[in-house]
Amino acid sequence: MTSIDWPVCTERLALRPYTPDDLDPLWAFEQLPEVQRWLGWAPHTRDELRDAMESETSTTTQVMVLLDSTLIGHVMIMPRDSWAQKDVAEQAKGLEAELGWMFDPAYGGKGYATEAIRAVVGVCFDSLKLRRVHAGCFADNAASWRLMERLGMRREEFSRATALHRDGSWHDGMSYGILRAEWTEAGAAEPA
Repeated sequence: MTSIDWPVCTERLALRPYTPDDLDPLWAFEQLPEVQRWLGWAPHTRDELRDAMESETSTTTQVMVLLDSTLIGHVMIMPRDSWAQKDVAEQAKGLEAELGWMFDPAYGGKGYATEAIRAVVGVCFDSLKLRRVHAGCFADNAASWRLMERLGMRREEFSRATALHRDGSWHDGMSYGILRAEWTEAGAAEPA
């Protein structure tokens, strides 16, 4: 992700890659039950979080979202190969990304998550030249799927009882995606 000119700044936020100094403020909100409720993997200790953040592959970028100098969110950009038939698979390498995010609930309801994810999607299309961005969530996580819809992402899948939650129940899952052409045509790069 060296082609990105960090920090990426929006009207109110600054986005930059993770540094070890981010661990304590990240752990402060990432360990909250209301945040862990929707995470696919929830660290149980600060050390588990540190190990995960420091062991991510070189292709995954962990982006920290700052309001002034306060860390309020964390966005994962994970480039992926697009699905392709075997004889053209080389041409599909690294053309899309999966996004994931979590934000400190103390800063909810102010549009920060929408502003940050809008900027990250813009980075994916403008700086990384990807052709598609996608993300998934539990169907009960209305805040996430509403955010994706606000950004112009389309619901591509609704899977019934597809995801086993750590509470022992099966939950519906949803996935959303947007193509670079849709992002540009819809003007989604600009705040509404």
